[in-house]
Amino acid sequence: MEKTTYVIGHKNPDTDSVVAAAAYAALKRALDGGNVLAARAGAVNPQTEYIFHRFGFPLPEFVPDLIPKVDYFLGDPPTCVEATIPLWEALSIMEKTNSLVLPIVDADGRYKALLHYSAFAQNMLTKINPKRKAVIPTSLGLLIETIKAQPIVVFDRDTIFKARLVVVSLSTEKFNDYIHLEPADNKIVLVGDREDSQRIAVEAGAKVLIITNGILPSKEIKELAEKKGVSILSSPYDTSSTSLLVLYSAPVITAADENVRPLGRRDWIKTAKQAIAKSASRSVPVVDDEDRVIGLFSEGDLIKEANLEVIMVDHNEFTQAVEGIEHYRILEVIDHHRLGSFTTLYPITFINKVVGSTSTIVATMFRETRTPLTRQLASILLCGILSDTLVLNSSTTTEVDRETAEYLASITDLVVEEVGRDIMTSASEAAGFPIEKMVRVDRKEYESSAKKLSVSQIELTSTDTIMKRTDEILGGLALLRAETGTYLAALMATDITKLQSILFLDGASDLYGYIQFPSQQKGVYVLKDILSRKKQLMPALFELVEKAQER
Repeated sequence: MEKTTYVIGHKNPDTDSVVAAAAYAALKRALDGGNVLAARAGAVNPQTEYIFHRFGFPLPEFVPDLIPKVDYFLGDPPTCVEATIPLWEALSIMEKTNSLVLPIVDADGRYKALLHYSAFAQNMLTKINPKRKAVIPTSLGLLIETIKAQPIVVFDRDTIFKARLVVVSLSTEKFNDYIHLEPADNKIVLVGDREDSQRIAVEAGAKVLIITNGILPSKEIKELAEKKGVSILSSPYDTSSTSLLVLYSAPVITAADENVRPLGRRDWIKTAKQAIAKSASRSVPVVDDEDRVIGLFSEGDLIKEANLEVIMVDHNEFTQAVEGIEHYRILEVIDHHRLGSFTTLYPITFINKVVGSTSTIVATMFRETRTPLTRQLASILLCGILSDTLVLNSSTTTEVDRETAEYLASITDLVVEEVGRDIMTSASEAAGFPIEKMVRVDRKEYESSAKKLSVSQIELTSTDTIMKRTDEILGGLALLRAETGTYLAALMATDITKLQSILFLDGASDLYGYIQFPSQQKGVYVLKDILSRKKQLMPALFELVEKAQER
């Protein structure tokens, strides 16, 4: 199966993270081809949703986690056969494809059962048990196909019936007595060139008369069979070979294991291990949402390399990455933040630039590789830059950001100030979020002095509404801190019109004495001229935490 590469930003993604993923995935496809997909690790905020909707660009695929799943280790789709084909044909396919198992499906391709040699052996033993008469589900059509027989007289070709096999080895007198002991209308009679035995079988009303060794019936026997409604086939094989092939003419479903339940493509590897352990063949089919077989999962798949790779954008720390990312090969990192504790077992492409937005880096890469930008891509990249730099007002903004924004604006015919105002207005909707959602918008976790910190950020055009919800916010942060086990949980509400922020904070009791920001009440602080979480707020918080731990 072709490998998939996810380009994905951090958990609780902001606009820059989502835009960078979408744009960089497009660049990789344009340069290298391959199955490169943009992804996002969380729900988008109102601003991001507004931008992608306004410019008609599809949002990246939602990937809530990368905990190892069956889909990430699947090989090529297996050969499947319909439940109605002869068992002999199915076994021939297994031999040709060197397969130990064969998924059985219905006419619409939906999974029914699994053919494996253990199930085959058990089912065949019931048919060849000498202590009881074998009953073979088959049809005239299946017999013709399996034996490669020449049809002579054909009645009711497709109906499956429960057949009893009778091989004529008795004298004419004893065979006549035997065939009449019970109804013959479900019997398949195998006979050679003995015309008297052929006539007895036809007159008794056998379901099918098979004449072996390629022998054809006489005109008299054929006419009698047509009158009695008895089908006649001529087998090219001898009697012993023909009798064996009759057994193998049964529909493959009758010899398959119907107790093997399939896995779904999104099932966890832990679930797959349990299913494989219970399977006699140590293989389990994998189906899609419509129960169509898309793969086979076996013990060997549990130890092979995943068919998934990852490119991280707008972050470089596993604490901020989608859950489970450590299980996969990371190909690249494209970021503009501080370096965290990031290691790999192999060399990777690592691009980290001192600019205000990852979207700036990606847009620059389009220019450097001379890859044309569509109007849609240029528009969302411009919005990514303006969002992360607070319309080029943040202290993290560089001349590269400003020049890139102007370049993108010239392509799109957008006015930087106007589109900046539009996207910031759309971001203000976060002030009306339910508290449990608001305190998680663009949430990132950091570590300082062995303490975990949780800091979220929203941008507003006015803080009037959010200040009326102060008590709710502090309560929500307290619950979040208890849930995440962090030393502090904070929400930075940035007013892009006044160019200042309000910091709502719930922290350990030993921290408050070190906080020197202007305060309206405990846990609520006014941060004048502070717009950047990365460059301005976090260094200050790190220093506070370090001081609190030194006491």
